[in-house]
Amino acid sequence: MWVNLTWFVLSSVVLMVSAGLLVRSLVMLARFLHMTEFVIAFVLMAVSTSLPELFVGISAGRSGNASLALGNVIGSNIIDLTLILGLTVILARGIPVRNPLIKTDALWMTAIAALPVALMFVGNELSQIDGLVLLATFMIYLFHLMHERQSFPKLVQNHVTHWKGIAHLILFVGSVTVLYFSARTVVESGTNLAIDLSLPRIFIGLFFVALGTSLPELAFGVISIVRKHPQLNIGDLMGSVVANSTLVLGVTALITPIQTDFLLFITSSLFMVFVCFLFATFVEKGREITWKEGVTLVFVYILFLMVELNLNYVLR
Repeated sequence: MWVNLTWFVLSSVVLMVSAGLLVRSLVMLARFLHMTEFVIAFVLMAVSTSLPELFVGISAGRSGNASLALGNVIGSNIIDLTLILGLTVILARGIPVRNPLIKTDALWMTAIAALPVALMFVGNELSQIDGLVLLATFMIYLFHLMHERQSFPKLVQNHVTHWKGIAHLILFVGSVTVLYFSARTVVESGTNLAIDLSLPRIFIGLFFVALGTSLPELAFGVISIVRKHPQLNIGDLMGSVVANSTLVLGVTALITPIQTDFLLFITSSLFMVFVCFLFATFVEKGREITWKEGVTLVFVYILFLMVELNLNYVLR
């Protein structure tokens, strides 16, 4: 058990570091290519910060542990919209949400996050056909965002030299490679740890793996707050939830159908939908997410943690 725990911790650290380097290289490449704030926040950063979940999903699917990937997605979505959003809102003393399109996209996000839950109820699994449906939904969402891009101003572009652009391209390729192998080690050691501790694999994904793969969103959120672009944080988190629920689960389901412990799935997935709805409510009700609502979100995650831990104890 201690060997598996050591490998799990070490591979999680490598996963976090490589994800951080990936985010950094992508930001510099975006500046080098003069991309807009819309592309950086809603597409580039949202997808790139979801790459750890994607690689975990691919590795889990190839090793026949798809339930771990499902738990990782559900756990990451909950962490993104409670713990990470709550902490960044508290740090910023409130985040404005004056753009009406953000309020509309919050409802889109809630519906899309609920889609894999509905598909799981219908067929008792996420089949390869369901995977195609989720990937098609992801493409439709991207197409929808492209129609909104005029509403988001450009970032002030920092001058990035040709050689620095090449250097960050090399860093991007290297970090993606390390990210893939570290994700595979996380899945293998996490699966062995679940067996050692007699825990369901979805439970390992819900908490242990999800915390590690969500750190890029936390890093980007803190950076966006410090650099006075708080709405980038909102865009990244919303985009990450959509990417996790469609792209990550879609690719995983194409590799192998996703089946899991039903009771743990139903409680965690319904909690995820509730968290999405709570976020949409906060966005809809006013012109900002206040620091008090940020504190509420953090306590919601603590409640989720307590409920799932007690449920797992009862099941054992």
